[in-house]
Amino acid sequence: MIITALVLATLAALLHVYIFFMESLWWTTDKVRATFGSTPEDAEATKEMAFNQGFYNLFLAIATLAGVVFHMAGEATIGSTLIFTGTGSMLLAALVLIISSPSKASAAIKQGIFPLLTVIALIIGVAL
Repeated sequence: MIITALVLATLAALLHVYIFFMESLWWTTDKVRATFGSTPEDAEATKEMAFNQGFYNLFLAIATLAGVVFHMAGEATIGSTLIFTGTGSMLLAALVLIISSPSKASAAIKQGIFPLLTVIALIIGVAL
């Protein structure tokens, strides 16, 4: 189950790296504006906020990937701690999005499914 958790954690991290690119680098592009349902004016007005938010996603991805690397290097406690911290934060952020903006539930589910499955798999893997 640990291997499953490591694969899921990697997928969660890669998704959050992609979100980083969308929010921090591509926020005002037509494709990203369409994804987030924003107008050119809205995208320009929220560009600084999105830039900052994108880095939060990147940092969570880095923590998660570091956990995977530590786990693979035989440092299971450090690895699990970093993976739980990174994916747990991703999962909680998705939950906050669902609660605060129910219209964005689909995006929150996409953002939170890999972290949720990672946390479940890692709990089972650590318990065994």
